[in-house]
Amino acid sequence: MNTACHYAIVRFMPFVETGEFANVGVLLYAPNARYFGFKLLINRHARVTNFFEELDGKVFRSVMAAFREELERATQMFKRMGTDHRYQALNRDTTDALWSELTKPKASTLRVSEPRMVLAADAAIQLNSLFEYYVERNFVTREYQEKMLERGVRGWLREADLQNQFLPARVGNDECHAQFPFVSLREEVPVKVIKPLNLGYPDASRIIDHGGQWIVRVNALKKRGLLPEKVLFAVEGPTDATARGRAMREVADALADTGVAITPYRARQRVIEFARS
Repeated sequence: MNTACHYAIVRFMPFVETGEFANVGVLLYAPNARYFGFKLLINRHARVTNFFEELDGKVFRSVMAAFREELERATQMFKRMGTDHRYQALNRDTTDALWSELTKPKASTLRVSEPRMVLAADAAIQLNSLFEYYVERNFVTREYQEKMLERGVRGWLREADLQNQFLPARVGNDECHAQFPFVSLREEVPVKVIKPLNLGYPDASRIIDHGGQWIVRVNALKKRGLLPEKVLFAVEGPTDATARGRAMREVADALADTGVAITPYRARQRVIEFARS
């Protein structure tokens, strides 16, 4: 049977002035299952420290280590109150009070969200699922990320009063074709295309794989005379000197070699100027 699981999200907020935070953990309390557990981001913290560029990574590691110790002490208290099934029953009043204390608003670098509730058959499995969703963001697939980029471009076109000139459309024929999110048609013939391209993957090989798919598609359309004269790829991805940055540049250069225009995704004005031209 499903049991009620109370959970709260741990948030890292180093600069109170801006109100920006990153999800770094989950706490879960299921009294009917006599369970308390937590999961924190400890090792893979580059996403957090890169987001807060001014922050020394040592500060994050130190804060998280101290909080882990606090939660481990709380876990021992929960066990003595009955989450350890060797005890006859759960002392519900004291465990509820401890849960309230852990999730009480605090003015510190680590904040805990308002408690929420979900029904689950297994509290420990649910804790892992919540961590994967809120911290590891397992819902952010390649398709999801590119849809977010498309949403941004759609907003830019709307602000420039160009949204009616670009529609999703298939470019090509039955033998060879590709679906593009922004296509301008003249007498049903595609004449201009805008394609946001996400290359912000965690490793270089995935950047090359995804970029390579579009290089192949563009070359195939061009070879058959099906590629519109004006095509712009608005590319989002790393630009540093790492392997990821080199992979990103390799893909961008290969796309440019096909004859399409390339611009950084965040170059909003360039995209609008291309759409107007």
